[in-house]
Amino acid sequence: MRTNVEIDDKLLSKAKKLSGLKTKREIVNEALKSFIRYQQQLGVLKLAGKFQFWDDYEHEYKRLRENPHIIED
Repeated sequence: MRTNVEIDDKLLSKAKKLSGLKTKREIVNEALKSFIRYQQQLGVLKLAGKFQFWDDYEHEYKRLRENPHIIED
């Protein structure tokens, strides 16, 4: 998609030096990818503390992994 955007020249220059990328398009695309990854990571961090594992999780996990056909209520 073609879009006209005013970009701060100092920021663009610094991004170019730090990244080694050659074109504005590469820099903007990489910045968007980084922004998306960052936002996704924030979403995962918001889940911290929302899940609880049973007390013997490690033991149960190993047992179920050894025999995945065990079905318990």
